[in-house]
Amino acid sequence: MRPWFALAVKFLGQDPQQRSNTMSMNTIGFLGAGNMAGAIIKGLIASGFEAKSIWVFDRNQDKRDGWAALGLSIAKNADDLVIHSDALVLSVKPQGLKETCESIASAVADHKPLILSVVAAIPAQSIAQWLSASLPIIRVMPNTPSLVQAGASGLFANNLCLPEHKAFAETVFRAVGRISWVEDEQLIHSVTAAAGSAPAYFFRFAEAMSKTALEQGLTEQQARTLIGQTMLGAAKMILETNEDIGQMRKNVCSPNGTTERAIFSFNDDQIDTVVNNAMKACFDRSVELTDLLSQ
Repeated sequence: MRPWFALAVKFLGQDPQQRSNTMSMNTIGFLGAGNMAGAIIKGLIASGFEAKSIWVFDRNQDKRDGWAALGLSIAKNADDLVIHSDALVLSVKPQGLKETCESIASAVADHKPLILSVVAAIPAQSIAQWLSASLPIIRVMPNTPSLVQAGASGLFANNLCLPEHKAFAETVFRAVGRISWVEDEQLIHSVTAAAGSAPAYFFRFAEAMSKTALEQGLTEQQARTLIGQTMLGAAKMILETNEDIGQMRKNVCSPNGTTERAIFSFNDDQIDTVVNNAMKACFDRSVELTDLLSQ
């Protein structure tokens, strides 16, 4: 059963009074079709969304042509996209979001789509202000592993969102990975530090490991395979067991063994301080960008 069809069945099963307060979502539109939007679109198609029910508008003609070739519906302009979208994904650069929102405000006021924003730093209140409308808005902080349907997304819904809106958002972003809701929008800064920016932390760690592995005699492909698979396996253990992460680390450390020696080296170099400083720097910059771009 397609995700939006399941929502429609739920909608039709309600009595008329309940139905008048809900929203049937059959189409989703993407305003901006960069890497993140592309990852979400591909995940939706892979999970069973009909390509023709996904609408796209991007200023880049090559991108529009590429999505058209895959069967997506291409809007003539931004207003046309709004008209055809029951849910509208804002996926433009943060610096251009205000101008974009103001340009579609009239169409949004007429059509009243659910707004899903994957734009970093811009709070829901600013989006509502720029659209000049009181609308259900869900902010999402996804990350780049969404490109391989292994992303992590933090979501926040404003107080106009109904359970149906949240259910639809869950369907969309579960198509590209795992999700976690936060009740306080300020926690999106924490999501940025823990997930949004975090793939780069792990890439940097893997990069350092790869350099040493090459020095110790492994080939580049051997290092890539062994390190990448080890990171994947460790991640699966975190997600698929209930064991404390610290205990899992201890379980690998035989007394006076090789792993314990490596962990002692990390501790001597104050790895907790290094990680804390990095995540705090990320968090603080997220706050700075919100203050700068949300006016």
